[in-house]
Amino acid sequence: MLFNSVAYWLFFPLVCLGYSICSGLIKRNSVTRVFLLAISLFFYACWNPAYLSLILISVCITYFAGLGMEKYPARKKPILVLSLLSNLAILFFFKYYNWFALSANTVTGLFSAGTKPFRLLSFALPVGISFYTFQALGYSIDVYRATVKAERNFVTYALFVTFFPQLVAGPIERTENLLPQFKCDYGFDYERVTGGLKLAAWGMFMKVIIADSLAPYVSGIYGNIADAPACAVALATFFFAVQVYADFAGYSNIAIGCAEVLGFRLMKNFDHPYFSSSIPEFWRRWHISLGSWFRDYLYYPVGFASWNNKICKPFCGKSRRKLAKATGYVALACVWFATGLWHGAAWHFVAWGAVYGVYIITSISTEKLRSKLRCRLGLEKDGHVIKSWHIVQVLVTFALVNIGYVFFRANNMVDAVTALGKLVTAPAQFVVSLASMRKGGRLDIIRDAFMLHEGVSGFGFKLAIRAIMLCAILFAASFVSRREDGRKILARFPAPVRWLCYYVLVFIVALSLLMTHEDVQFIYFQF
Repeated sequence: MLFNSVAYWLFFPLVCLGYSICSGLIKRNSVTRVFLLAISLFFYACWNPAYLSLILISVCITYFAGLGMEKYPARKKPILVLSLLSNLAILFFFKYYNWFALSANTVTGLFSAGTKPFRLLSFALPVGISFYTFQALGYSIDVYRATVKAERNFVTYALFVTFFPQLVAGPIERTENLLPQFKCDYGFDYERVTGGLKLAAWGMFMKVIIADSLAPYVSGIYGNIADAPACAVALATFFFAVQVYADFAGYSNIAIGCAEVLGFRLMKNFDHPYFSSSIPEFWRRWHISLGSWFRDYLYYPVGFASWNNKICKPFCGKSRRKLAKATGYVALACVWFATGLWHGAAWHFVAWGAVYGVYIITSISTEKLRSKLRCRLGLEKDGHVIKSWHIVQVLVTFALVNIGYVFFRANNMVDAVTALGKLVTAPAQFVVSLASMRKGGRLDIIRDAFMLHEGVSGFGFKLAIRAIMLCAILFAASFVSRREDGRKILARFPAPVRWLCYYVLVFIVALSLLMTHEDVQFIYFQF
């Protein structure tokens, strides 16, 4: 059951009704939790009932591991390791086994023709397995660190892992934020409910109207990257940057909004990332729940902190500082390798992670040098970059992000390298096309350069203009709301204007849902 489907928006009001009866009339929190757990399991089973067992296995392993770590503190490290390894083994088998087997067979085939030691298996990837696995593992690590107490009520803990709004694509919630919320009943609050519905409606607009409008062109160009003109690859890459943001941030807004309607506060997952002035800042604003998860559960404890203690401790002074910096960079490289793998079992995702690892390490290691250079050129004063140069930084960061997206969106490494080569030649081709159009005065030259033909890409000139306008709307809305919640800004408008906006938004989304013959899956469901 997808958020962007008529079925979900028939299902959700019934959930709200049942939740109101449990929390408002029956007034027993235990009944409310059982109801929400049953609804969450049903929601997940709508994709594939057989895979419901996997999430329940993960719940049971981490639940009993948490109890075991509290009961046997002397053995909590082996219990944690067992919890981590068992969950990661399930994740590896379903998400990475075939990729590993194919890679191993390719390598062995180079030395012995026809040798294939690993047999490929045929099964569907369980939806959201990376998300709920990381959330459950975060709980195990929190209990091990004693930052939270082990949850003794199985229903409450199972609900924490399976809560339906954020089950299949996050945000990846933290134990201390979400788990305690299930121990309270929330009555009806008009401001909270309407605020959640507004956020969910905007999320639907981002997904159904913006992301899904750009998807055909992106798929058409990246599906045949070898024959696509350079300008078309550049436009498709830009459209994909908008598509993936509208798609994933749209999902997050729907999830956070639906949870807010029920009374639960999920963490913010996006913070206007395309207005970042550096790659590290971009990743503090993009997929915040995953970035902070890797930082707190992998980079600091496993990489940076432990390596500094074991490797750098015997040294002192300048040597220790240099070694500490080097080990920090190695830890960052490992984190970004893991981040690339988390996003997908393919070498182009590993390359995407490596690109961002290089970006961030380069940015951190050259920050002081760049700051001195900006000061000498008069671009930075009192530690603050002047406004005009800040705009340049934002544009450069967005360009670097788009280069990274080539590896993210490409079907394989060959397509990624081909697309990068065409991006290099795209400006020259665009200038030539403009010059030719001036001489000939024909719009067909631009159509050919960007492959805007209904019969070729299925995406004509009118659709391209509409897509560009939608991109402009998204960037304008993000710019206006970058410092204050858009709902608060809208609340200052007169009531007729506000309600007109609400009705138009809901009407456009509802019409699009009813006219669409099939629901377009969210991009991050594949992860």
